[in-house]
Amino acid sequence: MWKSGMKWLFLIMGTTIGAGYASGRELWQFFGHESGLAIIMFAVLFSICCYVILSISYEKKASHYLPVLRVIVGRQLTGIYDWMIILYLFTTTVVMLAGSGATWQAFNFSYRIGVLAIVIPLILLFIWDIRGLLSINSFILPVLIIGLLFILTLFTFNQNLTLFNHLHEMENWLAAFPFTALNILPLIAVLGAVGSEVKHKSEIWVASIGSGFILGAISYIYNNSLIQISDEILLYEIPLFAILKNYPYEMFLFMSLVLWIAIFTTAASGVLGLVTRFRELLNLPLWILAMMALAFMLPFTSFGFSTLIEYLYPLYGILNLYVLSSLLLYPILNRYKMGS
Repeated sequence: MWKSGMKWLFLIMGTTIGAGYASGRELWQFFGHESGLAIIMFAVLFSICCYVILSISYEKKASHYLPVLRVIVGRQLTGIYDWMIILYLFTTTVVMLAGSGATWQAFNFSYRIGVLAIVIPLILLFIWDIRGLLSINSFILPVLIIGLLFILTLFTFNQNLTLFNHLHEMENWLAAFPFTALNILPLIAVLGAVGSEVKHKSEIWVASIGSGFILGAISYIYNNSLIQISDEILLYEIPLFAILKNYPYEMFLFMSLVLWIAIFTTAASGVLGLVTRFRELLNLPLWILAMMALAFMLPFTSFGFSTLIEYLYPLYGILNLYVLSSLLLYPILNRYKMGS
């Protein structure tokens, strides 16, 4: 149970902790000052959403997200949200590719080399179908989570920060809803593709509660650190590098690797959502579909990392609020239907 549950937990974490999140840019966009309660609410809402999505996917034995989406938003809106998911997966994967370019630029490589450095492994990954993504997640996600927690905890102690200073702050509590909503569409796309692989309901509990708790803890510690350097964040494309500026070069190198891992896992999840959606239509191996999708994305990576996050992420966060409300109400409405 635990081992299988951790497999889905890592898939959820890999989908959610992308370039925007790991760099700090996405967290600062939504949270910042007065956000203690907002982050706690996000952790709870996120766990509920993961549980509902995985439960529906498990019941439907789904191999792509359409059956799950149909249950969540209803038949009338499925077509609209289907296109929204396709557009979302496409644009956010472009953001990940751009994030890889920005990361490699920090080491004086060209932006294009940084983009190609992620595209080639992504194509190779899907030679092993979905199993390839699940296997690599189980190895690299622990490195990502431990690496992020390590640098943030180190920064907290070095700066003599008090972790619970901002826990009572409530003014920005509404930010929990668009931030949770932002992360829902890729979760529907990815978790909707693995329902046929889930063997037991207990795996869903482990994955949903565990991912919400870990993400909530990392988000709170990260946001607490960013508040201390809020005056400098505007000077950095990637806020994480503002935290790292006074550390040795080796630490900068290690965290850049962690950032790149976050970019890679989310890009892989985005590509998975896209290629499983179209596999039945085109009847081609996943790696060929992945190569086609990535080739189409390459021209769009020239817009820049922070620009894409600044405009796209808040927009998606607002548009997804209906899906969020549907997910939160689903357990209540479903119980009511069963009762009647």
